[in-house]
Amino acid sequence: MTVIRRPFLITMGLLIAIVVSSCGGSAQTSQSITPKDHFNAPGNILISDQFNNRVVEVAPDGHIVWTFGSGNPTLCNPGPGAIIGLNDAERLSGGLTLLAGSGIPAGSVSYPKGCADNRVIVVNQKGDIVWQYGQAGIAGSGPNQLNTPVFAIQLPNRNIMVIDQANNRVIEIDRSSKQIVWSYGPKSGHGALNNPNSAELLPNGDILIGDENNNRVIEITRDGTIVWQYDQGISAAAFASRLPNGDTLIADSSHSRILEVTPNKRIVFEYFTNTDTGSNSAPLPTNAVQLADGSIIIADQFNHRVIIVNPKGFKYGTINVAGNGTGQLNGPYTAYVIGDYTGQTPPPPTF
Repeated sequence: MTVIRRPFLITMGLLIAIVVSSCGGSAQTSQSITPKDHFNAPGNILISDQFNNRVVEVAPDGHIVWTFGSGNPTLCNPGPGAIIGLNDAERLSGGLTLLAGSGIPAGSVSYPKGCADNRVIVVNQKGDIVWQYGQAGIAGSGPNQLNTPVFAIQLPNRNIMVIDQANNRVIEIDRSSKQIVWSYGPKSGHGALNNPNSAELLPNGDILIGDENNNRVIEITRDGTIVWQYDQGISAAAFASRLPNGDTLIADSSHSRILEVTPNKRIVFEYFTNTDTGSNSAPLPTNAVQLADGSIIIADQFNHRVIIVNPKGFKYGTINVAGNGTGQLNGPYTAYVIGDYTGQTPPPPTF
């Protein structure tokens, strides 16, 4: 199969490292340097710095303008002012931030016994929790319980959609009553999920799901009918989004690649994140979204960096080096450009 590559990918050598600064604490803001260099400025980049237990908002010049969470890779303190094993961070209206605290499983270097979080929270700029579903450190599937939530978005109707991974379900939670008003997660059969990792609400009302350990991306209707599926050569479908041209962008994590496929399942673009000098052999990129200008921002998880693929280039993080010091990340899981919801579910104008 011939793979068409966007012309700007030839210029990957132009990607440059950005000198950055880092700050700790639960929620901090730096002084503005330029009119566009401030909290929630369009063009800033929001990164879920998973194993540093924090979210960081990075200005285009690479310095941190806001952060929430401890920034400490060994602290197990789920609760106010903290988030553990942050898998996803989404910027909502009014500068609010939606966070999925997945927790960290037992067996990791920092947490031999693991550290559970199991909350989806919304925080304001000061770091105050203004909305929460799930209970810190408690896993379950009953009312107000989650088990490894890995992804969350706010829908146009203001409800919150959550990927409740260990419960193998996608749920929609009424924002006000906190009741589950819709769920998808058959226990058996072709539609059963296996470690789902992402979900986006499409303009037609369907839901696009990255069904990670089933190695596929599926589009389902609200009644649970699968109307489209891509599973050709995928290993760990970590994320998927539907592009404006109707194609689907997929993070094929275990193959260290990002690919774009047409509705009739033809590959028209692919990019591998393990080809740069010094790369981890298996960086497991977990998130990729196309921006309005056609660039692609990638959370290159175990290369511990976020990159934007275009001729101007952007890098945050030191390739294949985990850390929480200046310009370092530790397993970044998602990355988004603030104000750009191309291919994603845009939040409503009010929370």
